[in-house]
Amino acid sequence: MYQIYPRSFLDSDGDGVGDLRGITRRLGYLREIGVDVLWLSPIYPSPMADFGYDVSCYTDVHPLFGTLEDFDVLVNEAHRLGLKVVLDFVPNHSSDEHPWFVESRSSRDNLKRDWYVWRDAAPGGGPPNNWESYFGGPAWEKDVNTGQYYLHLFHKKQPDLNWRNPQTREAMFDVMRFWFERGVDGFRVDVLAALMKDEAFRDNPPDPGWREGDPPFLRQQRLYTEDRPEIHELVREMRAVANEYDERVLIGELYLPLDRLVTYYGEQLDGVHLPFNFGLVLLKEWKAGAVRRLVEEYEALLPENAWPNWVLGNHDNPRIENRIGRARARLAQMLLLTLRGTPTCYYGDEIGMRDVEIPAHLTVDPVGKTAPGHSRDPERTPMQWDAGPNAGFSTGVPWLPVADDYAEANVEAQREDSRSRLALFKRLTELRRELQALSTGSYRSLDTSSESVFAYLRQHEEESLLVALNFGTSSQEVNLAKAGKKGELLCSTLMDREGDVDPERLALRPGEGVVVRLRD
Repeated sequence: MYQIYPRSFLDSDGDGVGDLRGITRRLGYLREIGVDVLWLSPIYPSPMADFGYDVSCYTDVHPLFGTLEDFDVLVNEAHRLGLKVVLDFVPNHSSDEHPWFVESRSSRDNLKRDWYVWRDAAPGGGPPNNWESYFGGPAWEKDVNTGQYYLHLFHKKQPDLNWRNPQTREAMFDVMRFWFERGVDGFRVDVLAALMKDEAFRDNPPDPGWREGDPPFLRQQRLYTEDRPEIHELVREMRAVANEYDERVLIGELYLPLDRLVTYYGEQLDGVHLPFNFGLVLLKEWKAGAVRRLVEEYEALLPENAWPNWVLGNHDNPRIENRIGRARARLAQMLLLTLRGTPTCYYGDEIGMRDVEIPAHLTVDPVGKTAPGHSRDPERTPMQWDAGPNAGFSTGVPWLPVADDYAEANVEAQREDSRSRLALFKRLTELRRELQALSTGSYRSLDTSSESVFAYLRQHEEESLLVALNFGTSSQEVNLAKAGKKGELLCSTLMDREGDVDPERLALRPGEGVVVRLRD
């Protein structure tokens, strides 16, 4: 799966903002690099207080991105090419300019009042409780007209919907049906764990691990605003809507510890199909032992017959290149595309795009404005297609600056380089298609003689593959004879060698990973 941030993928009309026609033009590129599913961040009408995550109409397309007809063309062309299309579904909150909220705030006795979360002031005045917004400050905004506070876990222009109201639920389920009827293959459900809040509205306790300089949203333990027990009934209802249609997928955005994350598969696998596993995004220590422990913990916790998934980057986190450096980013790419389960790639990661430093006066992200140093703009910059003006993204002025290195780090340049990051990505997706062991095979980690090397087997029937990753800064030779006696090197992260190898004396250069086909 390949995440596209529509504002930044390709601008077809020169206004500096990417659009649906631009995405449609590049569907062939997605097939070329081995993508199966494209996931679009929000394209709905929106005042853009949070760049589309403040939805003012759930059943239309923002004119910046095009029209519903443009969307239909995209879906039909994607399906013709064998690609699936997943939309972002933003059910926790709407825009304050959505007609539902305009009605809700008009009076206390409006029929849609209870479609959102309203509360009286605390005794003595002030917000109803201590809940904080992810964007900083109280999560409550006083409405002068009616004298009550409405809840907004994000921007004050993003009031939270009340999912305890059956009418709200049914209206949002109808939104899902609208897009399913247009051919959408699934939804990535935004902040899924936050849909149900504590009925008693109890205060969240402080997080003892928070330190000055950390993002404001980490200040509290969100015990009463996330992952409430009642959420699972709601997820089952959402899954039932998806099940009304053939072969539709639900993916949940869930920043949760693994033991809580896996509960969203549902007791009968009737929850979301893929609760997003952000273990690799949140990993602080990129060493062999830490990565192995993460993988083994996740594999052990998965419910029987649940399908795993891995995420390496997205629109809310610094790019993998910035988190761990260029050499290890190649290793991470091989890890992502060889672990068991569905991998999700963020646009541009396949060519090694880096965060772009955005001057304060050009910052547009609301988080960056309220918490300097934590802006998400750097990882949302335009896709780097070629060495032409604006990296081939737009003939106008891009909405965010293009990276300084785009003349070298772009798709066209890397197409011509057999050792490029793009070449590595394409080789790994080719292997996933060719080899059943990589696409659906089993996983088993291997003990190695080196603390720097993480190795594992992927197996399907008689097919057996060895993956070995050297996270160290020096060369390593490991004995993996127990995996097999002979081997054929199918891919190295350095893209400079193939041929026979001896698993008993497997040599790995610093930061090198390999995929080896084992033979008797």
